[in-house]
Amino acid sequence: MIELEGLTKRYGAKLAVDRLTFTVRPGIVTGFLGPNGAGKSTTMRMMIGLDRPTAGDVRIDGRHYADLRDPLTYIGALLEAKAVHGGRSAYNHLLCLAQSNGIPRSRVHEVLETVGLTSVAKKRAKGFSMGMGQRLGIAAALLGDPRILMFDEPVNGLDPEGIHWIRNLMKRLAAEGRTVFVSSHLMSEMALTADHLVVIGQGRLLADTSMPEFIAQNSRSYVRLRAPEQERLRDLLDGAGITKVTAAKDGSLEAEGTDAARLGELAAEHGLVLHELSPQQASLEDAFMQLTAESVEYHAHSGGAAGAVDGHVLAEPPVAGVTAAGATTAGQPAAPAAEWGAGWREQQSGGRKSRKGS
Repeated sequence: MIELEGLTKRYGAKLAVDRLTFTVRPGIVTGFLGPNGAGKSTTMRMMIGLDRPTAGDVRIDGRHYADLRDPLTYIGALLEAKAVHGGRSAYNHLLCLAQSNGIPRSRVHEVLETVGLTSVAKKRAKGFSMGMGQRLGIAAALLGDPRILMFDEPVNGLDPEGIHWIRNLMKRLAAEGRTVFVSSHLMSEMALTADHLVVIGQGRLLADTSMPEFIAQNSRSYVRLRAPEQERLRDLLDGAGITKVTAAKDGSLEAEGTDAARLGELAAEHGLVLHELSPQQASLEDAFMQLTAESVEYHAHSGGAAGAVDGHVLAEPPVAGVTAAGATTAGQPAAPAAEWGAGWREQQSGGRKSRKGS
């Protein structure tokens, strides 16, 4: 279980995460959604001690991450798949992480087999494709056989078979009673994978609810009807007290506040032929766009130079105080961690050693 309470992160005048409070529970896949710049990556980095909160608290199974000895056995995370020393083989990269976390060497072979990289285990990571690098990052997350898994954009670079595999893997891990927390911008994949959703915008919590409830609360559902006697159909609906009915441009009627079964029975009772009776439910993407419309920080517009708005290049700048390698600057060092330091920070910063003797 991951518990956040009032979690806040500020970089100078920029409030990246604003008093987030939610719980990621075991046994289900929890999706983490938000527009670009919403604070998702910063939140996930604070969960595993790579960034220090300005205020608030985050606990992993009731303990602070920095207090975990051999943390990969508690929580495995994929934040940046390319954060691997390019000169190391896949096997040696995982072996380094295993040795720094008290994980047996045999486990390296197991996770390589799980992610399908056994045949390239001795090849250097710098020659890996994006999809292979992604599988290596997933292998690192699974290495300690942890009870908690955290994935940021896990399907990046994967082919259709790989996407199907990681989707089923996350579902299986949750079915085993593990805590699975996944962030993605691919709404179609999230709709197929997640049971519960946490949605943030501009660093603030917007929703913490089940997938069906989220869609129902943030979208319009209705039943579309079409009949040869359309006027009679309209009169029949009015007579039955179904008054929230609108006419669509194609001539069909859209009835809200009732289900298709009742409408079908009503038509049958009065001998009215229906050519269409279809319930319409918004997609996760529709509901997400509806909820986050006022929280989007980076708006693209058509016309003019590609990627430009009002003459300015549209690009999401790095958060002030954080370098590309993930090391904090401006006097804000990342939170220290017990024992594990070398292995995990090397995994997340491209293989550079972060402590003397690591």
